[in-house]
Amino acid sequence: MRKVVVSEFLTLDGVMEAPDKWSFQFWTEKAGEFKFAELFASDALLLGRVTYEGFAQAWPSMTDEQGYADRMNSLPKYVVSTTIPKGEWNNSTVLKENIVEEVSKLKQQPGQNILVFGSATLVQTLMEHDLIDEYWLMIYPVVVGNGKKLFRDGINTSLNLVETKTLSSGVIILSYQPVRKEEK
Repeated sequence: MRKVVVSEFLTLDGVMEAPDKWSFQFWTEKAGEFKFAELFASDALLLGRVTYEGFAQAWPSMTDEQGYADRMNSLPKYVVSTTIPKGEWNNSTVLKENIVEEVSKLKQQPGQNILVFGSATLVQTLMEHDLIDEYWLMIYPVVVGNGKKLFRDGINTSLNLVETKTLSSGVIILSYQPVRKEEK
């Protein structure tokens, strides 16, 4: 069974919105190695519409020697949207309805992780339906004061810490697994 892994850049105050405005100054080679490993441990992307549209605009024209861009562009992509008629980015499938059922089916297929980047609304829906198997959170040593948060008001969930890594830039990578409802 595949795992749904949510990977997020977060500020100390829990904001995930617009990481391009606050994360670059903290980037290190070790951060790049982590992101490379997580992508290559996955064989599908699951994205919300806003994240998908941003990625679909940027990634097709990117290249790099390590193969990260090739991997991003070649992976199957599942975009959750009721407004996009079809996915224009290579290997894209639009999931318009029965999202919980569709993601559950994807998890039942053999393969590697299903990786979710960004996609706050989608992640919150997956949380509500206990479909997330692991969170990989890169916590940046910056406070931005406002913006879209990963855990919105009213979310009540318990997580088990699996692993921590501290980078020289002050970024902390935390890996958590949710405590399943039947485990509480």
